[in-house]
Amino acid sequence: MTALKYLFSPIKIGAMEVKNRLVMPPMGINFGVDEGGYVTDQLKAYFAARAKGGTGMMIVGGAAVHPTGLDLPKLPRIWADEYIPAFREMTDAIHQYDVKFGIQLLHGGRQCYHGKGVAPSPLPAQGVVRGTPRELTIPEIGEMVEAFGDSARRSEEAGFDFVEIHGAHGYLVTQFLALNSNKREDAYGGSFENRIRFLLEAVRDIKKKTSPDFPLGIRINGDDFIKDGWIIEDAKRIAPILEREGAAYLHITAGIYGSYPPGISIPSMYARQGVFIHLAEEIKKVVSIPVIGVGRIKNPEHADRIIKEGRADMISMGRAHLADPELSNKARMGNIADIRPCLGCCLGCAHNVFSLEAATCVMNPEVNREYLFKGHEKVANPKKILVIGAGPSGLAVSRLAAIRGHKVIVCEQKMHVGGMLRLASIPPGRSEFMELIDYYQRELEKLCVEIRLNVLIDDDLVDSIKPDTIVLATGSLPEMPQIEGLFDTDMDIHTVVEVLKGEVSLGDRVIVLGGNQVGLETADFLAGKGKEVVVLHRDGHFAIEMAANDRVFLIERLKQQNVKRYKEVSIKRFLPQGVLFRVGDKEIRLDHFEDMVLSEGMRSIRTLADLFKRKGLEVYFIGDAKNPRSLLESQSEADELGRSI
Repeated sequence: MTALKYLFSPIKIGAMEVKNRLVMPPMGINFGVDEGGYVTDQLKAYFAARAKGGTGMMIVGGAAVHPTGLDLPKLPRIWADEYIPAFREMTDAIHQYDVKFGIQLLHGGRQCYHGKGVAPSPLPAQGVVRGTPRELTIPEIGEMVEAFGDSARRSEEAGFDFVEIHGAHGYLVTQFLALNSNKREDAYGGSFENRIRFLLEAVRDIKKKTSPDFPLGIRINGDDFIKDGWIIEDAKRIAPILEREGAAYLHITAGIYGSYPPGISIPSMYARQGVFIHLAEEIKKVVSIPVIGVGRIKNPEHADRIIKEGRADMISMGRAHLADPELSNKARMGNIADIRPCLGCCLGCAHNVFSLEAATCVMNPEVNREYLFKGHEKVANPKKILVIGAGPSGLAVSRLAAIRGHKVIVCEQKMHVGGMLRLASIPPGRSEFMELIDYYQRELEKLCVEIRLNVLIDDDLVDSIKPDTIVLATGSLPEMPQIEGLFDTDMDIHTVVEVLKGEVSLGDRVIVLGGNQVGLETADFLAGKGKEVVVLHRDGHFAIEMAANDRVFLIERLKQQNVKRYKEVSIKRFLPQGVLFRVGDKEIRLDHFEDMVLSEGMRSIRTLADLFKRKGLEVYFIGDAKNPRSLLESQSEADELGRSI
C-alpha cells in the first residue's frame, strides 16, 4: 500500500470521480497528427503508455478550435465534425485503462507559428513568435466564442470525459485578459469586466452546447510575470466568477512568452521545484472547486506533501510524465527510486517543440515512438558486450542491452561513473544532471550489470572477458584552440575540465575563452566564487547546445553577477595579462587578468579503437567518443544501439 495517501486518494470534479490526484497536463508535443490534421496511432500510443501507467487524469495538449488558432503544425484540430471519429478511436482505446481523459481547447492568437495570427489588438507577441497579428472584429470575436462551444460539443461526442479552456501562457484568452495585450476600447477592452468578457462568453457557450454534467475546467495564469500583465489579484478576482459560471476545476499556471525571468513559463532546472504552487494556494482561498497546481513538480512525494498541506487539490506533473510513463504506478507502489527523473533540461520537450520538431526526452527517447515498440523484446542469441566508459551514453546503452538479455560488463578507467556529466552537474543550478547517473546506476544494479572502475583497458582485460561486441563510450576531452600567441601570454591557461574538477587555483580576474554551454556554466561557477569574469565567444550565438528557455535562465544569472559577454569576437593578439580583440568595428582591450579558461569545444577520445579492431571484434562508437554532441543526441543514440545489438 502506498504511503502517498493524499496523492492517491480519489477526488470528485463535478459529477466525475477521478481515481487519484495526479494529472498529466496538456503539453504541446508537435506529433501524432497527420497531414489532414487527424490524430494518429502515434498519439494514441503516447497517451496509452501513460494511461497504463496509472495516472488519474490526462489532458490532450491544445486542440485548435479554429484554423486561425493553430499554434503548432502538428497540433490536433477540433474545429470541424470530421475530426470526431479519429478522436473517438483514441478515447475508446484510452478508456480501457480507467483514466479520465480530457482535451484542452486552444486558440493561439498572436502566438501562432503560421504567421497569420489574430488577436484582441494588433500587437506582436512578447517573445518566440514573430509578426504582428490582425485585430479581431466584433463579429469575429463572436465566431471565436462559438468555436470554443462547438469544439466542446465535438469533444463530448468524441468520448472525452471533460474539456479544459486554455486561458493561460499568452494565448488568445490571455491576450483578452491582460492589459499589455488588450488595447481595445469597445466592450472587450479596458475595464476588468470587459477584458474577461470573451472568456465568460466562451464558458457560457460551452455550457450551453454540452451536457449538464460534462465537466469544464479552465487553465489560467496566476501571474503573467510581465509588465501590465495578468497578476494574482486578477486571478483571485475572476476565480469565483468562473466557479459561478460552472467551471468544475481551475488549473493554475503562470508566464507567457516574454515573461521575466525569461523562460519561466516552462521552468528549467534553474527554477525551484513547485515554482507556481503559491499561486494555486492563493486561488484555493477564494473557490470551493478543485484547484490543480503545477510548476516543475517532479517528485511524487513533493506532490503528496502539497496536497496534504492544502495548497492544491490535484497536481500536474507534465515533463515528469514524458520521462516516465509509469510514474503513477511506481509511486503508488512505493517504488520512488525506480522513477526515471525529469532533469529539467528542456532539450527534448520545449526546445524541440519551439524548433517545430517532435517532442522527445533525454531520459526517455521512446517519447513519440511508443507506437513503434511493444516492450523490450529479448534477443534470441545473447551476446557478451563490453562497454568501455561509464558516462551517460555507456550507462544508457548498458541498461537497454541488459534488459534485452545480453551479458553486459562496463569498464571505466576513472574511479567513478558519470563521465563529463559529473562535471556538468557542478556549476550552480545543474546538480540534477547527476540524477541521470544515479538512476542508471540503480537500474544496472537491479539488472546485475557489473561495473568495474579504475580499470586498465588492455589486451589482458579483453582476453579475460572474451566479449563478442565492444561499445566504445570513452567520451571526449577539451579541444585546444589553434590561435596564434595563445600560449605565449603570461596568463595561466586552464581547461574547463581542470577548473570544474578543482585541480587548479585561479586568481580574481578570469577570461573564459568560449561561450558554449560549459563555458557559460563555468563563468557562472567562477562568478559565484567572487571572481570577475569576462567571456569571449568567437561564434555568433551563446550556448547553442542548451534549450532556449534553459539558456535564458543562465544568461540572466550571468547578467546579475556582472559577467561580461562578447560574441563574434575576433582576437587580434594576446597580451601578457589580457587580450586585444575586435567586435564589429570596435576594438576592446582586456588587461590585468591572471587566468584564461579554455572552452572552445571537445574532441573525441578514440585511442582504444585499434586495440579492438586488431582483435577482430565488433566495435561501436557512441556518445562523445563518436562525435561530441548534446546529451539529448547521445542518449537517443544509446537507445538506438541498445535496441539494435
